[in-house]
Amino acid sequence: MILTQPDDARLFRSLHTASAPLALANAWDVASARVIEAAGASAIATTSAGVAWSLGYPDGDVLTRERTLEVLGRIVAAVGVPVTADIEGGYGTDAAGIAETVTGVLAAGAAGVNIEDGTRGPEDLASRLAAARRTADRAGADLFLNARVDTFLLGLGDQATRLRETLARARLYVDAGADGIFVPGVTDPVTIAALAGGISVPLNVMAGPGSPAVAELGGLGVARVSLGSGVAQVAHAAARRTARELFGAVAYDSLAEGMSFPELDALLSAPR
Repeated sequence: MILTQPDDARLFRSLHTASAPLALANAWDVASARVIEAAGASAIATTSAGVAWSLGYPDGDVLTRERTLEVLGRIVAAVGVPVTADIEGGYGTDAAGIAETVTGVLAAGAAGVNIEDGTRGPEDLASRLAAARRTADRAGADLFLNARVDTFLLGLGDQATRLRETLARARLYVDAGADGIFVPGVTDPVTIAALAGGISVPLNVMAGPGSPAVAELGGLGVARVSLGSGVAQVAHAAARRTARELFGAVAYDSLAEGMSFPELDALLSAPR
């Protein structure tokens, strides 16, 4: 059992700053985490979708708590930087279930978690966040709770009032114990700046094609930038492209873009 270390928790919390936003390329297994760490990551975030896909499940609270925590523990043990875990809705239907998940996250050694509202009512996520906060506090752990607001990602509610609804949810979640607010699905600089200006804790956005660069996002007030399931999607697209080349008997050109065998083998052989 690896317990969350206070130094990791303090470091992870300190990385949330708009002057140099925390950039997270989300991992889904030990190999992806080691590759991302070697590329210069100051922290590792998991992607629930990527983890689920790697284990043969679809995304969306289908993966079990036990499988999630097993993967999380392996990743934490394999890297030397703080790790934050995507735990979807918390893998529980009540406070006791959320508490069990957070206890497992702390035992695995993670410094933070993402918990999302999805199509749930905001009061539901607020109660989950409060349960997570109580659990971490009772354990004496400085766990960074990042609350994901899915209004923009899922297109919830009236577009004309979506920003106002998002800010209202953010205030509710902060009051319930959230340390950060994650609003994926937003790329418009004006909206991002309005979110940063209206949220009292570090703002996390998800980057993708068409998004401003990390430094530009920092200038808008963003303190954390993540890629979500994007890296896993690119990896699986590469597998498909290479397989199609093979099956089409055209070429093997995609293989030239891969990391070298010795480099990957060395990453997994080196001590933490």
